[in-house]
Amino acid sequence: MKKTLLYSLFALSISSVILLTSCEDAFGNFLDKQPSNELTEEEVFSDWTLMEEFHYDTYNFLRHGACRIKDSWLDATTDLAQTSYSSGGVRTSFNIGNYYSSAGESELTGTWEHYYRGIRKCNMIITRIEKVPKEPSLSETQYEQDKLNYTSEARFLRAFFYWELFLRYGPIPLVTEVLDPDGDLLSNYTTRPTVKEYVVDFILKELNECETGLMNYDDAWNSSRAGRIGQPMARALYSRIMLYMASPRYSAESGITWQEAADAAKSFIDDYGSHFSLFKVADANGKPLGVEAYTNALLRTAYSGNNKEVIFYRNDVVIRWDAIKNDSPVGEGGNGGLCPSQNLVDMYDMADGSSPFTQYDATGAPVYKGNPATPEINTASGYSEANPWTNRDPRLSATVLYNGAKWGNGTINVVLGQRDNPIGNTNATPTGYYVRKYIPETILSAEHSQSAYRLWTIIRYAEILLNYAEALNEAQGPTAEVYNMLDQIRHRAGISGNIANRNDLTSSKDNMRNFIHKERTIELAFEEHRAWDIRRWDVAVEVMTRPIYGVNVSTDGTITRKIAQNRVFEKKMYLYPIPEGEVWKTGIENNPGW
Repeated sequence: MKKTLLYSLFALSISSVILLTSCEDAFGNFLDKQPSNELTEEEVFSDWTLMEEFHYDTYNFLRHGACRIKDSWLDATTDLAQTSYSSGGVRTSFNIGNYYSSAGESELTGTWEHYYRGIRKCNMIITRIEKVPKEPSLSETQYEQDKLNYTSEARFLRAFFYWELFLRYGPIPLVTEVLDPDGDLLSNYTTRPTVKEYVVDFILKELNECETGLMNYDDAWNSSRAGRIGQPMARALYSRIMLYMASPRYSAESGITWQEAADAAKSFIDDYGSHFSLFKVADANGKPLGVEAYTNALLRTAYSGNNKEVIFYRNDVVIRWDAIKNDSPVGEGGNGGLCPSQNLVDMYDMADGSSPFTQYDATGAPVYKGNPATPEINTASGYSEANPWTNRDPRLSATVLYNGAKWGNGTINVVLGQRDNPIGNTNATPTGYYVRKYIPETILSAEHSQSAYRLWTIIRYAEILLNYAEALNEAQGPTAEVYNMLDQIRHRAGISGNIANRNDLTSSKDNMRNFIHKERTIELAFEEHRAWDIRRWDVAVEVMTRPIYGVNVSTDGTITRKIAQNRVFEKKMYLYPIPEGEVWKTGIENNPGW
């Protein structure tokens, strides 16, 4: 038998305590170089401990979104942000419509190989674990339980990897056997399944079947198993995928209805909702501290900060200044990086829950009119273009750093020639904004010498509530239950008004739909939702061809809107092209237009 070396197993003394840590931090960049101790498949699957370590390593195929695309973020491919520095991967690929650019390789083509490698590891566990000898110290009961847990975790991870591939490439070959890594892996897999076959009949079926075999909440959320896949994660991912399959782009092929999607979200709330909640912080008088609560909903964990909001996540080690430098304001010594757009800022309501603008469309954005393009102001809201960040939804200041905001070791000043917009600095914000969300401010103290924990959240409880609100509105129209889901999220943020008092929303399913699209966008901004939401809503062309708007701030404080960047997007870009190498090797049918 040919002995295939396994290059993804190293440092066998690593314990599950550091499960889901960054490859770079936990494994010393070993994935980028030849390991010193090579093991064959025969050796790995003849020893229970080696097999466990091999399985745990599969968790490293869960990706972190921060700066993943050559020092830039996926959300900078959408209308939410622009990358400030010219070397950012999205600027020379997605933003100009070049989907074959090497700058975007890690997202456009690297995704294919990355997840198929992870799938191969899952298939190895699923097909070979039964033949691995029992560790003598394990009882027969524990041995059987561990086999069930590991197999179910591998099925979950394989389903998730296939889902991530589907978002980018559509239905592609489903491989459930272990392929020869030294051959053309997909040479015998060139037939592309339908959406129903790929998602409904395989991914959703896998999630349904593996859930009971996963650890229950008490076992999976034990601090010694931080990050391990548990039953709630399978149900949460099922909810997300059902919502997508009921959406305009997929519903005809999937056969999934909005009511079924609503039921899926509701089942999570009913069965697991007692274990999860929105992260909340209040002052001495019980008033919600929206900025702090919203910020910590992502930065804290169930173990270090009593955060019951995060459901499915990649568990990474602490980070330091070098991890946030690329996305910090230039006045703080950073490189600018992920710069939010005026398009995003315009989506935030007022702090009392009223809308600053009169009309929104299905993209979630206000309707822009005129030249320069501006939304029509709802004068009753008190919004003013002269003071656009005053009395707004607290999530705005928790997500975006705007002129005058206190941050780190100073105050944001984007006036030309000032601290955060110095003349000649090509990394200074092109939109007039810098990002705050997902950037731990504590690192900036003591001359940037501090550290902070930052996991990467894949699913949190707020999304489940939004899934339910969206699907229920589509199935039944505006209802008290829809209002309740949205009010929970908005009140946590510190908004005082109730949805039931918004006659512009309660009177129309269409208006409520546009509002939910807006609410979902701002709540989940920079969490890698927008790129896929606009596709499933079938509004990607409208969103991606709209200019990226920004602002200039003059020395006297006058704020003027501007176009920061124009984008290129065609219908074919709903899907990525399948990597050229795979098409050449296998003859697989590429996506339409590529």
